Formats: sequence, C-alpha cells, structure tokens
Amino acid sequence: MDDPLPLPGAHPLPDAVCDGGDLDCGSGLLLIIRNAMAPLPGGGVLEVRSREISVKEDLPAWCRMVGHTLLLAAGESYYIRKKAGDDALANDLDKARNYEWKVRVRRQGAQPAKAFVRNHAFTVGQPASFDTEDEAPSAIEFLLSSLAGCLAVGFQWRASRRGIEVRDLEVSLRAKSRNILAFLGVEEGDPGLAEVLGRVYVDADGEDEALRALWDETVFRSPVAQSLLRGAPVRIDFRRA
Repeated sequence: MDDPLPLPGAHPLPDAVCDGGDLDCGSGLLLIIRNAMAPLPGGGVLEVRSREISVKEDLPAWCRMVGHTLLLAAGESYYIRKKAGDDALANDLDKARNYEWKVRVRRQGAQPAKAFVRNHAFTVGQPASFDTEDEAPSAIEFLLSSLAGCLAVGFQWRASRRGIEVRDLEVSLRAKSRNILAFLGVEEGDPGLAEVLGRVYVDADGEDEALRALWDETVFRSPVAQSLLRGAPVRIDFRRA
C-alpha cells in the first residue's frame, strides 16, 4: 500500500532530523542522510533540511533509485520514509565502497594487446611508442587519456550539480618519462613519468574564482588523479599459464 499523503498544511512527524545546510546531493548531503537514517527502523521518517535549491530535483530521483519514499517537500524540509525491511542507502554505499574495477588484457603472438572491460573491448598498442603510424594508442597515451577524461567528466558533473552551464571544455595533457631508455633496456633508470603537465580550457558561466575552486575540487576527488599523485601500490603475481 502506498504511503498516504499528508493533509494540506500538515507535515509528517519525523523520527529524526538532519540538517544538510548548503550541501547538495553530490557533495556530502547523501552521507549525512545515510548516517541519520541508519538507526531508524524500516518505515521510519527522516526530515532532511537543506537550503541548496538543486536538492529539490536530485533528492526525489535518489529516493526512487534506492527505494525510499519522499513523503513531502515543504520549503527547505524534505520528509523521507525509509524503505521497509532494507537499509537501501547503506547497501548502496557499501557496494560502491567495496567495488573493484577489473580489466583483462590478452596478447597472442605479434598481435596487439586487447583489453576487456565490462562490456567493452579496445586495443592497446606499445607501452610507449613514438611512431605516428601505430595502429593503436600506446599504454601511456591511454593512461593520460584516462586522467583527462576523468577530470573533464568530473568537472562537468560537478558544475551541473551547482547549476553552472559548461558550454565547452577541453583538457590538454603532456608528459615525459624520467628515462624512456630504461624501458628499452638501453640504460638503467626509472622509466616512469617525470611529471604530467597540462591545461584546461573552459567556456562556462560563473566567476573565475568559483570555476577554479570547482576545478581544484575535481582534481582532489578524481580517482585517477589521486592514484597518480599518491602512488597506488602495484602488486601483480606471476604465474605460468
């Protein structure tokens, strides 16, 4: 049975209240909701208070996705009935927290390597190549493209969450190896990237200071950028096929 709508002018009686201030659903509000809703039983009502205007559109969509019921949106208050018998939000966040990205790459004979990722497949060329006629991008080019793509999409997503229109966006990156001859076996040394340099070109609404702050947040929250900046450990076991 659907939840009855409250009478005009009446608000549901909440079992708990949380105040999200100016946060939106993409910058911390959902975590606050999760913590406030966790101790409630199924069917419990949480009043969420937020001054952020985008919550009016984002919160109903999120409730539908995870199975909670938005009973009423009244001014800066949103009344959510927790899904009965299932802590959907906790399960959703736990799945995201423990998710592992997986890739499988095969190479047979002289054929280029082929990567399989979920329902996608693509060809990977040499680890590092200087030949413009190569049939596939090099592994380093894929790495830089992954970084640039993560930042471009991340910036666009965060901008849209704040109601900022982005008309055009381009991320340009370049990098050098500390000693590429080490990869070729000609010299000893470190073949890793010495640094990654680049620029982002943005045509968007908003003040420069706000856009720069949004870009800094995008880099800070980018899984690819932070993996490179912090140096994720790499441990790969070797086994005979």
